[in-house]
Amino acid sequence: MGIKERKEHEKSEMRGRILKTAMRLFLDEGFDNITIRNIAEKIEYSPATIYLYFMNKDEILYALREEGFEKLHEWQKTSLNIKDPLKRLFKHGEAYILFALENPEYYDLMFMMRGHVKQIKEMNECYIGLKSYELLKNNVKDCMEQGLFPRTNVDVAAFSLWSCVHGMASLIIRERGIMFPEEQVSNLIKGALDFMLKVNNNNNNKKLDLNNKSTNLKPECNT
Repeated sequence: MGIKERKEHEKSEMRGRILKTAMRLFLDEGFDNITIRNIAEKIEYSPATIYLYFMNKDEILYALREEGFEKLHEWQKTSLNIKDPLKRLFKHGEAYILFALENPEYYDLMFMMRGHVKQIKEMNECYIGLKSYELLKNNVKDCMEQGLFPRTNVDVAAFSLWSCVHGMASLIIRERGIMFPEEQVSNLIKGALDFMLKVNNNNNNKKLDLNNKSTNLKPECNT
């Protein structure tokens, strides 16, 4: 390894160390209670070192969430090779929940932790998060076009399904489902996803009027 490559490797390692330490502090102490100095003290470097990599703690949180959303997108893309839109949507929801359970710290930072990210729109995080949301919307559209879901506002339908899987993931991560044995959780998730999609499909067969033309939802960034 040459000098240039070694320096790049050391730089990458330091950046990763800062992010890992910041993630733990943000989750343990709360984003508002942590300063750049706190992070520097934890890794035993000066605050000036942190500023070589990040302008402020907002940028650190953005970098962590960016990593999380990229990971989530990769997990969800595993459903794209499934032709049946309802089965694809099932796989999509399952991937979302499994990502949350395998990466609870990222999931907490992305969707559950309270925090003020002042420059979130300038940093383009909306685009990062919307990649996964667009996959969900496309799946929902396919279900509607094939008569599997009732015709309604796509954002309303997508938000409804997202809320359900987010609720499942949050309950498990926060250990609010202690009444269920741990060995049953996997089957519980699959059963709940299957039930949710069957309810939507059955509602369509009953021709329920769920269309709300006055609704105009535009997803915003989670802050």
